Amino acid sequence: MYKIGFDNDKYLEMQSSHILERINKFGGKLYLEFGGKLFDDFHASRVLPGFAPDSKIRMLSRLKDEAEIVIAINAADIEKNKIRGDIGITYDLDVLRLIDAFRSFGLYVGSVVLTRFAEQPAALAFEKKLNSLNVPVYRHYPIPGYPSNMKLVVSDEGYGKNQYIETTRKLVVVTAPGPGSGKMATCLSQLYHEHKRGVKAGYAKFETFPIWNLALKDPVNLAYEAATADLKDVNMIDPFHLEAYGETTVNYNRDVEIFPVVRACLEQMLGECPYKSPTDMGVNMAGNCIFDKEAVWEASRNEIIRRYYEAACKKVKGEGDESETMKIELLMEQAGISIASRPVIDAACKHSEETNNEPAAAIELPDGRIITGKTTSLLGASSAMLLNALKALADIPKEVDLIPEEVIVPVMNLKTQSLGGHNPHLHIDEILIALCISAVTDENAKKAMEQLSKLRHCEVHSSVLLSSVDVNVFKKLGVNLTCEPKYQTSKLYHR
Repeated sequence: MYKIGFDNDKYLEMQSSHILERINKFGGKLYLEFGGKLFDDFHASRVLPGFAPDSKIRMLSRLKDEAEIVIAINAADIEKNKIRGDIGITYDLDVLRLIDAFRSFGLYVGSVVLTRFAEQPAALAFEKKLNSLNVPVYRHYPIPGYPSNMKLVVSDEGYGKNQYIETTRKLVVVTAPGPGSGKMATCLSQLYHEHKRGVKAGYAKFETFPIWNLALKDPVNLAYEAATADLKDVNMIDPFHLEAYGETTVNYNRDVEIFPVVRACLEQMLGECPYKSPTDMGVNMAGNCIFDKEAVWEASRNEIIRRYYEAACKKVKGEGDESETMKIELLMEQAGISIASRPVIDAACKHSEETNNEPAAAIELPDGRIITGKTTSLLGASSAMLLNALKALADIPKEVDLIPEEVIVPVMNLKTQSLGGHNPHLHIDEILIALCISAVTDENAKKAMEQLSKLRHCEVHSSVLLSSVDVNVFKKLGVNLTCEPKYQTSKLYHR
């Protein structure tokens, strides 16, 4: 059951104050590398119940008079049409989405920088598109031997060869559509140029996970490892912080590995490095805003199991490999959990067995009740489960039909006979539309519709892989979905 364990208001206050302190520390200008998702950090909201998915952007909105945004995108990612998996669009399109989203919050987007730019045709086309939209674009180039060839990196032929990004605010937030976009290199390149111009500026890093002041094997940090299993990230004790302060803090391997390079860069540019460890570079206050550890641990354990199923489903689809699932299995062992720790999994699979292995689904309601649904002649398992859940929440008897058969059948015929579809069952969005129509004249349907908001944060499991349409609707409803890694049919082509 969903239980809040994170103080979001305290987080907004502490985080914005801490960033302002860091700006002042460097004499009035700070390049802040912003990791993770700014607008829709659903991972953070799942493992830190109470954390709003848009918390980071709301925090930046408090600083909008001092802040401007620079969006970094790797030109090679544009060339290969890299997809952002959680929302299914290419990185270049996500840059446009991010610009619109920032502007909608009143934040100033100063420019876009194309990192590792090497005249890639797709990158040139994107640059032309941005110019036509009056978005300033800059080019940053590959540096041979980066980052180990420090003499070249911190020189006019390294960072100095990059175009200097014109900025006007004292807080420059460097963000990106995804990992590997060159955010850190962009920040350090700008520091090099600022130093040559006699401008005092500093660098800091904002990553929510791993949370530095939680234990290495805290479920929250284990959930982060599960979420990044495909990137091969590993949480580790920050050895630099331990040596400098005798204090145990947690960071992740990439930041620890790159720190000597960052330190050397800052020493060459500034004369000395202001940081003694990767932890010092961070400005993350999330760990200070957890007030119910048990609620957060329970949410994080659930997230690890969800990530296991996500990796298993990716493997079946040919989008992942066995190493991801094996790593998450080890994380589950470290967290002391198994798939049996998530009751909806067993409920859905048992219901499928009881119906001759037909697809089935289960949902855990806010009060702990588990409601199931099975495939029928009129409804798919997920649609049946959804209607059963709404009836349970509205105290409507299970035998009551919320949508009359005479409404469902014509739509099924339309899909198969007129539109050439092969699956007559209505997707969840179609069922909800039909329910909405029924609610105009049927009081039970109206009462059921009023329960939709109560589904947010509920746990759901399907005994088979669902269509992308159903998966997306569940996401919009705020439901935490997992699926068994198997298709409903043995066909080779699945839509």
